Amino acid sequence: MITLYTFGPFFGLPDASPFVHKAMALLKIAQLPFATQVVSPKDLGKTPKGKLPYIEDDGEIIADSSFIRWHIEKKYGFDFDKSLSSYERATAWALEKMLEDHLYWILVRTRWLDDANFAKGPAHFFDILPWPLSSVIRSVAQKKVRSNLHAQGMGRHSPSELLAIAKKDIEAVAAILGDKPFLFGDEPCGADATALAFVQGMLCPHFESPVRNCGESYPNVLAYVERMKKRYFAQG
Repeated sequence: MITLYTFGPFFGLPDASPFVHKAMALLKIAQLPFATQVVSPKDLGKTPKGKLPYIEDDGEIIADSSFIRWHIEKKYGFDFDKSLSSYERATAWALEKMLEDHLYWILVRTRWLDDANFAKGPAHFFDILPWPLSSVIRSVAQKKVRSNLHAQGMGRHSPSELLAIAKKDIEAVAAILGDKPFLFGDEPCGADATALAFVQGMLCPHFESPVRNCGESYPNVLAYVERMKKRYFAQG
């Protein structure tokens, strides 16, 4: 049995992290049974790469969602992109990296550096810690996120500039999707796991943001997320 280590469900999402959400979707697409184990924030530094997700599979530890995907493909012989051409595979990889290394940081800024969103969102990650330690750790974590965003570059842009960047990312997803059921045809591929996780995170109604409002203006993207949720994350 595969064990997936997670932050746990938050904000009406399968997991607080879109990378963990992506790993869940990959396992579901591959139809592999798995259990989940929540990792406390105080234990995050003890994880293999100091972040989530990671899996344990018959004693083997695999960290990072992309390496988890490649492990599934190698060990279980499941080709997520079997129906895709070489061009489509390349496009899918580029789309995934746009979402993971670009849109992701805008979502982080929306959740962590907007005071109202932080108070009703990431601040609660630390509720498990005793007061006043929880208050101190919240402040330290927020400052670290601010520093990371500045170093990455997205933290240097104004809200209007970030919205313009996010709009380009959302437009790219909408254009690739078109009127197809899934990104590249009638069946989901590996990139669909990534798109579901990051786009659903962007659309999360728990958080108010112009980026969410922008995403909600694309009917094909909204319908796509609902299809993926119904197929892989329906309750009951």
